[in-house]
Amino acid sequence: MAKSATLSEREKIDASVENKLSALFELQVIDYKIDKIRSVRGELPLEIKDLEDGVEGLATRLEKMNEELRASETIISDKKNLMKDAESAIKKYKSQQNKVRNNREYESLTKEIEYQTLEAALAERKIKEYKASLITKKEHIELQEEELKERKNRLKEKQGELDEIIAETE
Repeated sequence: MAKSATLSEREKIDASVENKLSALFELQVIDYKIDKIRSVRGELPLEIKDLEDGVEGLATRLEKMNEELRASETIISDKKNLMKDAESAIKKYKSQQNKVRNNREYESLTKEIEYQTLEAALAERKIKEYKASLITKKEHIELQEEELKERKNRLKEKQGELDEIIAETE
């Protein structure tokens, strides 16, 4: 009878050890999965942070480029006004030339006409330069906007992946 009692106790101990080992194995599997998720997730937040910084930097650069574009357009407008003013001054001086009383007045008006003509020509040249610059800036802005759009899409994708992993982890 003593033998049967010890056999039953031994079976209980074996079953208990088997349950503990089984639970320990399951715990190890879960721990492995968590480590795997953490390692995958560990890189994503850094990638997302880099993408966010890149998006922010591009947005700042785009804003600065747009400001430069507006400044160039303002300069062009100012130069056009300068040309109009020079043309009206030339007309005024030419009409005054017909009413002069001596050579000194005539030469003075002629010099003013030449000066205004040079001012108008310079303004026209500057307008052409700024217009060429505008075209280049607009093309560059379009490229930057496209890159910003692509980075925002990648950021969305990575954020979605991270959200999935976080949901899976929970």
